[in-house]
Amino acid sequence: MREVSRIPVCPKCLRDTEPLDAEFFCVSCRTPFQNGFPLDSEGRCGLCRSGLRGFDAAYCFGSYEGTLRELIHLYKYAGIRTLSQPLGDLLGRALPIEEHFDAVTAVPLHWRKQWHRGFNQSELLARAMARRRGVPVVRALRRARSTAAQAGLSNSDRRRNVSAAFRAVGGVQKLAGKRVLLIDDVMTTGSTAAACARALKQAGVAKVVLLTVARVDRRLPAGMDRTIDIGGGKQRDSK
Repeated sequence: MREVSRIPVCPKCLRDTEPLDAEFFCVSCRTPFQNGFPLDSEGRCGLCRSGLRGFDAAYCFGSYEGTLRELIHLYKYAGIRTLSQPLGDLLGRALPIEEHFDAVTAVPLHWRKQWHRGFNQSELLARAMARRRGVPVVRALRRARSTAAQAGLSNSDRRRNVSAAFRAVGGVQKLAGKRVLLIDDVMTTGSTAAACARALKQAGVAKVVLLTVARVDRRLPAGMDRTIDIGGGKQRDSK
């Protein structure tokens, strides 16, 4: 039985998270829309039609707001690593049971940021999902260069910011022709995940599916303050 006392969040808050809901979704990246106008006859959005996504499909549990956003902040910025367990449960709920993979990998942090944070939040989530699906975790990517925070950048600037930022590493060799589940905590525009997916596919991976705990819902009003207060200090809401 899970040792809930190790998670400094009340059970109500852990339960107070809701799945993302919308009448209109892109069938590939699951981006929610207010109406069906951005989707083609096959139900795909413009980015997926143009091939800019990089990954083959994307799933997420909920919208990056409210209680879910606060839980991710506590996990990511306050260093409450035990939240990887309940957040991993949400990942498990988001991924359809019929999706099968040969391995799980995580979006990497630059080594300086990982040293400063003390851990890679996406890697802990990847381990949780690998245990649930009974497949191995493979370190297949590294961040070749440090990048500016994505917060505040336009979509095109985000893509340029992470262009060629990721490289496949030795572990990817065993993934040639395989299906890989790529894990991250939050999807904003998908630029980071797309860059990772391209690096994996260039190394021979056959299929890349993105899975995140939350995603920014573009249907909500823009301009949300991306500066949060953790432990009395300010922290930019970024990778």
